[in-house]
Amino acid sequence: MSNAHVNTISGSSKLIEGSGRAIILLPKGTKFVIDDALYSTKSQRNFFIFKYICLNRYHIETMNEKNIEYLYITNVECGKKYVLERLPAFSSCLYYTHISAIESYVTTNQKCI
Repeated sequence: MSNAHVNTISGSSKLIEGSGRAIILLPKGTKFVIDDALYSTKSQRNFFIFKYICLNRYHIETMNEKNIEYLYITNVECGKKYVLERLPAFSSCLYYTHISAIESYVTTNQKCI
């Protein structure tokens, strides 16, 4: 994949520098594998699409606790549901968390001469 332009609210920008597999670890240890993740050193925030939750065999539901909405990432084992992660929502209805990359690889563009 070569550098690609992404349209943002502030205009078109050359953000995408590569793509490949990413393994992401959420704060309570829930691990996600994304085979077609986009790589950008310029991005200050990341979006996580719900389909990756399902592809990693987890489930989602929302819950309201003390007037704060949360997104629960759950797993069912032996007929019992476990809440693995609890992500709070901003007032804009976007859920947030901190993630850590547990593996990293360098992508380079090489030309054969």
